[in-house]
Amino acid sequence: MNNDTATPSGFDKFNLDKALHRAVNDLNYETPTSIQDQVIPMLLKAQDLLGQAQTGTGKTAAFALPLLHNLDVKSGKLQVLVLTPTRELAIQVSEAFVQFAKHIKGVKILPVYGGADMRNQLRALDRGVHIAVGTTGRVMDHLRSKSMTLDNPPHVVLVVADEMLHVGFQQ
Repeated sequence: MNNDTATPSGFDKFNLDKALHRAVNDLNYETPTSIQDQVIPMLLKAQDLLGQAQTGTGKTAAFALPLLHNLDVKSGKLQVLVLTPTRELAIQVSEAFVQFAKHIKGVKILPVYGGADMRNQLRALDRGVHIAVGTTGRVMDHLRSKSMTLDNPPHVVLVVADEMLHVGFQQ
């Protein structure tokens, strides 16, 4: 029997949006890592999960790609909130989101962390942001001042959750 239909492999098997597929190709991603193989299908279905993998295994792509795939760009509402323990990690994760979303027109990604000009963050939030990546302290500042709301609960990602507990996230 001749089977001419090949089973998709690599990142093709996830059926990601074409713009995301282009970004993945631009970054020369060919074969998903173990964490990506396990997490991407679950997040594409909007399932809750807890993932753990070593540094350098592609955890950010594992959650960023499916969250971007499911994003409603036409909505001006916050849909993804990523919390990180440090500003350096907030910047790094935010930059990764920008790389993955570079072919998606209109996606607004905002890093929110202490030490950065609050007025710029307020203006961006006022204009509408789809994805906010920030430290818990600055995110709490925005929630208290009502410049950021979680009326329609967004997807929430805790990056390095064990470290977040050490910096007082449990309060």
